[in-house]
Amino acid sequence: MKKLFLSTILLITLSLAFVSCRDTKKTDSIETEVNKAAEKTEGALEQTGKAIDNAVKETKEAGEATKDAIEKIGDN
Repeated sequence: MKKLFLSTILLITLSLAFVSCRDTKKTDSIETEVNKAAEKTEGALEQTGKAIDNAVKETKEAGEATKDAIEKIGDN
C-alpha cells in the first residue's frame, strides 16, 4: 500500500513538473515572426503585380509597333 501511494505521488509530481513549465515566449515569438514575414511578402506581392502590369503594357506596345511596321511594309 505504501509503494502504491508513493508511486502515485511520484507520478503526479513528474506530470506537474512537465506540464506546468511551458515556455510561452516561444509561441509569442513565432507569432511575431509570422506577422513580420506576412508584411514582407505583402510588399513583394505588390511589386510583382506592378512588374507584371508593366510587362503586359510593354508587350502590348511592342505588338502594336510590330503591327504598324507590317502595315507599312504591306503598303510598299
